Amino acid sequence: MKFKANVSVKLKPGFFDPEGEAAKDALNDLGYTVYSVRVSKVYSMELEAKSLDEAKKLVDEMCRRLLANPTKDIYEVEVFSSEQPV
Repeated sequence: MKFKANVSVKLKPGFFDPEGEAAKDALNDLGYTVYSVRVSKVYSMELEAKSLDEAKKLVDEMCRRLLANPTKDIYEVEVFSSEQPV
């Protein structure tokens, strides 16, 4: 079966986010009152698995092995079937 997954990876609280800080400063320079900006990455993927549970396990494994650094990152996973009912 085919599944789609969205993975959001962001820095753990307490880690400095220079890209977010630059965006916050730029927004304030443009006249917006912004107190905090945090940047995250979103990975959208399609994958093959035998079941939804297996797809979730595979995506979690991908995160742990490559997409997220457990020292500094946290991640959230959303997996759903890409099979469209006829």
